[in-house]
Amino acid sequence: MRRPLVMGNWKMNGRLESARALLAAVAAGAKGLASVEIVVCPPYPFLSLGAPQGIGLGAQNVAAQAEGAYTGEVSAAMLKDMACQFVIVGHSERRTLFGETNTAVAEKFAQVQAQGMIPVLCVGETADERDRGLTEKVIEEQIKAVVTAVGPAAFNRAVIAYEPVWAIGTGRAAAPADAQAVHHFIRSTVARTAAGAAASLRILYGGSVKAQNAPELFAQADIDGGLIGGAALNAQEFIGICRAADTKASKGS
Repeated sequence: MRRPLVMGNWKMNGRLESARALLAAVAAGAKGLASVEIVVCPPYPFLSLGAPQGIGLGAQNVAAQAEGAYTGEVSAAMLKDMACQFVIVGHSERRTLFGETNTAVAEKFAQVQAQGMIPVLCVGETADERDRGLTEKVIEEQIKAVVTAVGPAAFNRAVIAYEPVWAIGTGRAAAPADAQAVHHFIRSTVARTAAGAAASLRILYGGSVKAQNAPELFAQADIDGGLIGGAALNAQEFIGICRAADTKASKGS
């Protein structure tokens, strides 16, 4: 069985003291949740705080280049030095607000893997793409770009997060059955190039997950946890989501 994974993406939120307090609260709440893997992704400056014992550390972004004259960028090697285990690439906000292309995201994915960390590839469609029936086409292209850049073994050591862009930060979430259908499509798409990787690949849901809707979402066969945005800033809410994933694993579903 795939071990559930819940990642908290703090985005550009918090100050030093509030970051310390949130880390401590998450660590306290996570005690006893042994069946779920919990990861926090603070803003770059707060990576220096590290993660409490039992909690993984991830970064929200990375440069597509290994090093050089790229003012303001942060390389994968630097993130490795900060003890990051995971790095988010291709988040919808990076794609829509900063114009990151599928090719650029694939380059970042490759940089993360080259440093021995686990890339978390975000894929998903906008409201317009969904309304035009392009969900599968968009996601397939996003996955194909990574396979083209890295090769068939790209997803042997990676995570995919499905983010319906129309649901992020809106309070709207895909119906569990609809989310499951897309997750199944993602797994099937990966299987066409790497059947072995598809079975063990963890696919997270990242569209307005709350403690209230997490149990039903995580009960779906191909949903292996969540990439959590706003709810990750509230320790009680975040731990409630982690508890739902832990319960799924404990039941062996």
